Amino acid sequence: MSEIQRLVADLRRVPPELRRELRPAIQRAAQQVLNEARGRASWSSRIPGAMRISVRFGGKAAGASVVVRAARAPHARPYEHLGSPGTFRHPAYGNRRVWVEQAARPFLFPAARATRERAVQQIDQAVERALQRTGWR
Repeated sequence: MSEIQRLVADLRRVPPELRRELRPAIQRAAQQVLNEARGRASWSSRIPGAMRISVRFGGKAAGASVVVRAARAPHARPYEHLGSPGTFRHPAYGNRRVWVEQAARPFLFPAARATRERAVQQIDQAVERALQRTGWR
């Protein structure tokens, strides 16, 4: 089990009083991922402003995520291309009879990879501090 998987499993078991204390610390740690992703997507006028941080403590997505609101930047997903270089196809100016290829420009996955270790370390430290203060085991 990786360090990130252990952290996610631990965050699922955090009691509500610790969640209130941890949420701002987790958001601060995720802010560097958000800043990096915004920088990598600075070629777009809409994508950087459509990004936000989501902090959750339940389910499979426990932890912090950087998400892009599709309503504000519908083109973000095809450009992200699941973090892989390559191309994607789309209709030319909405004409479904004429399709064009366009180069992908991943921004979220590379930003997460570049800042992952530091963000996990900051979140881990915040969890440890909160647990020590409350005496929770």
